[in-house]
Amino acid sequence: MLSGMNRFHALFDLLNTPAFLAWLPAISQQLLSWEAQLSAEDRKRMGLLAHLPTIAASYEIQQSVKVSPVDAIDASQQERIETLLKKFSPWRKGPFEIHGVQIDTEWRSDWKWERLRPFLDDLSGRKVLDIGCGSGYHLWRMLGAGAECAIGVDPMPLFYQQFLAIQHFMPELAAYFLPLGVDDLPLEPLFDTVFAMGVLYHRRSPIDFLKQLHSLLKPGGQVVLETLIVTGDAQRVLVPGERYAGMRNVWFVPSAAALEVWMQRCGFREIKTVDIDQTSCDEQRATDWMTGQSLADFLDPVNPDLSREGHPAPLRAILTARA
Repeated sequence: MLSGMNRFHALFDLLNTPAFLAWLPAISQQLLSWEAQLSAEDRKRMGLLAHLPTIAASYEIQQSVKVSPVDAIDASQQERIETLLKKFSPWRKGPFEIHGVQIDTEWRSDWKWERLRPFLDDLSGRKVLDIGCGSGYHLWRMLGAGAECAIGVDPMPLFYQQFLAIQHFMPELAAYFLPLGVDDLPLEPLFDTVFAMGVLYHRRSPIDFLKQLHSLLKPGGQVVLETLIVTGDAQRVLVPGERYAGMRNVWFVPSAAALEVWMQRCGFREIKTVDIDQTSCDEQRATDWMTGQSLADFLDPVNPDLSREGHPAPLRAILTARA
């Protein structure tokens, strides 16, 4: 059932190193195990991928993620595309435009990309990894910035299915998605750039996670880390209770200064906090493509500078560093 196994083989050719090849015997079992755990709903959505129409198209991935038909398509084809793509809701990372269908995702991930883009190494010809890639939106933007290949890992079945749905309309591009977690990867220096956006605070051991990131980078490679932070000095770390801004699995929210110390202790150098941004309800919000609760529902209704639990409202930083 796993779509795109031939594309996985192409990916393995790109990462043709002794360390990666030694890991190959394990990957088939890991992918089979992932597939065996799919729910009936997940299996039904996987089947929907075969019903997406194939239409000759052109792509725009430098300024957005947009697929346009080479020849005009009629309203019934657009309606079919929209109906099918909505079955992969909720869409959280985007937006996408597919043959005139606007996928208005919960997150304006394009805004995040514009914040971090000025601080990236030149991605031309680089092998890039995006950990916790969600729908894969940023993989397409990385290719648009010149990456040789962009590889995403995320164990969530829905995100993998969303990626496959978008990939269906751009099959020639070198974006890849492994439905695995970072703990399933060989910790070898395979990548020129590693992105980890919105992941650190979900890890029970952030120090071990930072060490994993360092292990995946080639010497001199760049890590791009985007995460929740709190204000304060290098000793300030928030350890929320059961929930933070409605999320159950938030473990540690450090200050930017504390995070820089953690990264230094894990072997990174040239560590820089390049951006700090208060998350707004314009950037993260409910839409027709994600109709559940969003950021506005998890802020204090009297004081929006606080989360509903009384913690500081979400503040995000981008840090870059080198292995």
